[in-house]
Amino acid sequence: MVEILGARSRPSMGTGLTARSCRAPALAPDVSAVAFIDDRDGSPRVWIQPLGADLEEWTPGEDGPEGPPGRGAWPVDTGSEPVADVSWSPDARRLAVLVVPGGGEHTQVWTVRPEGGDLRPLSAPEGGSASFVRWTGQGEVLLVAEVTATGRTEAVLIDAASGGREVIADGALMHPASVSRDHRRMLLRRGPRGVRRMYVADLPAALPAAFPGAPALAGAFPGAPVLSGAFPGAPAAGHDEAFPFARPAGPAGADEAAGALPGHGIAGLAAALSGPDHLFPGSSAGPDPGLPGDLTPGAGVAPSPLPPAGLRSDPPPGHLADVPPGLPAGMPDEAAGDLPGPGERPLLAGLTGTTDYGILSPDGMTAYLLSDVGRDRAALVAVGEDGAPVVLAERHDAELDQFALSADGRRVVLVWNTDGRSELEVMELVTGLTRPLPPPPAEVVTSIRISLDGALAVLAAEGPDRPSHVLLCDLATGGYRSVAGAGRITEAAGAELMRFQARDGMELTGWLYRVPDAPGPAPCVVYLHGGPESQERPTFNPLFQNLLAAGIGVLAANVRGSSGFGRAFRNADNHALRFDAIHDVADCALELARAGVADPDRIACMGRSYGGYLTLAALVTHPDLFRAGVDVCGMADLETFYERTEPWIAAAAVSEYGHPVTDRELLRALSPLHSFDRLEAPLLIVHGAQDTNVPLHEAEQALRAARERGVPCELLLFEDEGHEIRQTANRATFVKNVVEWFGWHLAVPDRG
Repeated sequence: MVEILGARSRPSMGTGLTARSCRAPALAPDVSAVAFIDDRDGSPRVWIQPLGADLEEWTPGEDGPEGPPGRGAWPVDTGSEPVADVSWSPDARRLAVLVVPGGGEHTQVWTVRPEGGDLRPLSAPEGGSASFVRWTGQGEVLLVAEVTATGRTEAVLIDAASGGREVIADGALMHPASVSRDHRRMLLRRGPRGVRRMYVADLPAALPAAFPGAPALAGAFPGAPVLSGAFPGAPAAGHDEAFPFARPAGPAGADEAAGALPGHGIAGLAAALSGPDHLFPGSSAGPDPGLPGDLTPGAGVAPSPLPPAGLRSDPPPGHLADVPPGLPAGMPDEAAGDLPGPGERPLLAGLTGTTDYGILSPDGMTAYLLSDVGRDRAALVAVGEDGAPVVLAERHDAELDQFALSADGRRVVLVWNTDGRSELEVMELVTGLTRPLPPPPAEVVTSIRISLDGALAVLAAEGPDRPSHVLLCDLATGGYRSVAGAGRITEAAGAELMRFQARDGMELTGWLYRVPDAPGPAPCVVYLHGGPESQERPTFNPLFQNLLAAGIGVLAANVRGSSGFGRAFRNADNHALRFDAIHDVADCALELARAGVADPDRIACMGRSYGGYLTLAALVTHPDLFRAGVDVCGMADLETFYERTEPWIAAAAVSEYGHPVTDRELLRALSPLHSFDRLEAPLLIVHGAQDTNVPLHEAEQALRAARERGVPCELLLFEDEGHEIRQTANRATFVKNVVEWFGWHLAVPDRG
């Protein structure tokens, strides 16, 4: 079934190639400005936009604002390297900046003043990578994750003013999630992809001497209020009523009119939300009996018995039959980095699923988790001091994509993923009441943060015809104001949601970009996203627009293994089940032809990262279906990928692809390089020389094997890029070459 949007004219060649993109916005503590990442000068940098009354307001139902006046915006000098993220310290004195040296994957954390100056590194591990998690709310202390060259992660508290640092946790496949404001409790995540687990641990009561005592949330930005008492009607800093889940059990006090909750945070919340639909199944009950069967191999669904033609080596008989749910084949917990450290207590123990994101309440007594543990679709779950989980928000028609918690712990904004589009809600945690926000003026919200007083949210959003831009949302009224970014590109084409069945009956979806003025079936490209735990959504993609300009349609597909459709669908390509995902690519092409959208003799395949791997696998498995291919930084041989990728990436991938030792035969069977004797489609390979996630060796192997077979194959290499193409000029070169490649090999007539 195809959901058809309004018809548009064909985009012009070059549409969107130089369109400005604004991402990762962060509000100043006094809400006087927004910092964000902007590539208006050709490379992503930090910019700051002052906020004032001249921001353009958007009314729901209208086309959306075309962008603010932009007066007074200034760039922050962080050097010549690209920047990927920015965050404003709660005292407003400085910014934390995620720097990407050489455009590669070994990121570093730096700090700089908002007005410029005092630029210096906070975390730059040699041979490793660093990223900031969040400010703790105490002075200028930042929680940072540092990954060493050997793949071990350390959770570090760093004082951005003095440079003092304290390691508070470490381990393989560990990621720090949150630290309470008093630095006495930590939330951290352990485990490989798809089976991640959250733990809490108490930290020493005394703060390290390296951290000078700074008042929490003290205002230091010019003209900023002291935020600990700046909210209208808010109690003084340190008063129990500032944290609704921190007071002991007893009679209702000042919050009686609002329905004060008895007991410790979550116990009271559980009482307010009493009922079977809101309570988690007990830890001994296993997965929710109402869910479809867990599709992790060995958990009730047998893997495909044989690989499809073209992937020659058969898995050994009985492979994966005895693997416990959620555990990588042949890899014990300690090797996978699953074992907790001293004093760590597991949350949601004994249930199948994964918890990827979480944050502690300000007092550290409650952990708020984005999790699909015990259910199929991700929900918002809270776990209090007693360890009993309560589901605060869940939907059967959508997954929770992200959430943001206010600094006082009273309000949370929920971003739901509904078939790829974003829907927003606000929940008041004291009462449990939830209300929807009007749809934002773009289909997909990619990031969201709340102001310290909980009144505003700043978000990045985009759609097929609108590059990523920054919006401000009044959480009381639901009104949106445009802060930064390009307006709508009027000639850009929209996308249609397409639903169809794979050969085994599983429903697949994709976003169809149909050539607007095509008189009949047109040449088409099946485009495959990375991950695999990612999702094609209706976002802005200049490549798609320029393929349409050339008369080539695109199906941006979500084959099994994609996120956004529940845990069962995401796990449906694990290990030997990946052969079914390769068949899904063929079924996408067959559906395009069956629906009359694509000329069956002019269908191509393309993908990035895991999508590049899947492209190569589809080309050698179904050589009669595809006329040409483009592989962007994909894996050609899973064995050599494991040998050369970053250690932490290899360790995390075991639950997805298999173990490099005990599953060697399966990995060989899944590796398209070993079946390149079946490759027939001309192949363009695109790669960044600085890529350490999928090293350049994968591209070099594929190039050599294709040419040895006599198949036309070219390599487009970007010396100053890694796994992502970040520079505007490089993106334009990439799009131009891909469009020309497909235009030539799909025999698209020259419109000129």
